[in-house]
Amino acid sequence: LIQARQFAEVAAVTGIVLTKLDGSARGGIVVAVQEDLGIPVKLVGVGEGADDLVEFDPVDFVDALFAVDMTA
Repeated sequence: LIQARQFAEVAAVTGIVLTKLDGSARGGIVVAVQEDLGIPVKLVGVGEGADDLVEFDPVDFVDALFAVDMTA
């Protein structure tokens, strides 16, 4: 969040691309960026490749946060 805040101070930021949301990282940064900085999340990374950048959908994101892994 500190990096995003500092970058927004020197550039006209119109959106954020967040990567590594498919791993162990929690998605709280999505809420923080939008709430604290007022910058919308445009794309999120859901894998390792360039094709794994997808348009951010808040409903899908919340569903994924609370999804139960039935394979465990």
